[in-house]
Amino acid sequence: MEVIIKPDTHAAARLAARKIAAVIREKPGAVLGLATGRTPVETYERLVELRRTEGLDFSRVTTFNLDEYVGLDPKHPASYHAYMEGVLFSKINLDRGRNYLPDGLSTDVPKTCREYEDRIRAAGGIDIQILGIGSDGHLGFNEPSSSLASRTRIKTLTDRTRKDNAAFFGGEDKVPRHVITMGLGTIMDARVCILMAFGRKKATAVAQAVEGPVTAMVPASILQMHPAAIVLIDDEAASELKRADYYRWVYDHKPAWQKD
Repeated sequence: MEVIIKPDTHAAARLAARKIAAVIREKPGAVLGLATGRTPVETYERLVELRRTEGLDFSRVTTFNLDEYVGLDPKHPASYHAYMEGVLFSKINLDRGRNYLPDGLSTDVPKTCREYEDRIRAAGGIDIQILGIGSDGHLGFNEPSSSLASRTRIKTLTDRTRKDNAAFFGGEDKVPRHVITMGLGTIMDARVCILMAFGRKKATAVAQAVEGPVTAMVPASILQMHPAAIVLIDDEAASELKRADYYRWVYDHKPAWQKD
């Protein structure tokens, strides 16, 4: 696990975008795993900027999103379909036949989940997976106690997670109770994982995931077992890391070609 601490969210988002762009340039038909929420917004904005200013080509890129709410119409403003359309898909030259999100309106959820896994395998697997982390250490919507080997499936959201997402729905009572989410085993199959976390409210979860034991009680801790996991955080999110100075020293002394 590589821990990169940037002074602020802007610097971290720019670095994440550069890493994603590097994958696309090296492999024009790259498969991206995408996250939602507040954390990756600026990274997506930087990718849109790279498309506009440098002609970054998304025409052969395939995307898979981590999750979607069960029972929510894709046109609902709080759906992840609508989120991705607004922040990224409508602003780049993505082939709409190559972007996939779980079907929250499925009448056969287990079948939908199996088919999602099949699509990922058929696409050749995910080259780079973008991730956020919940305040309780959840990854995707894999809540504490999720199997570390889990696959795409339906999950019941905890009250804490529903409260964290209440602002998007206009109240906690309006947040759906169930989601379809990639499993931790699915996430771990990605060739590279980039976990981003910003702000002091994520500091405890980051410290537990990076420096604590690998445990289903902190699902993001499974990334300690990933061969190419990058934790990209700002100073505030790094505030509870015991070895923060060491992580900064290691990054500062890397060869220049490794820093992007």
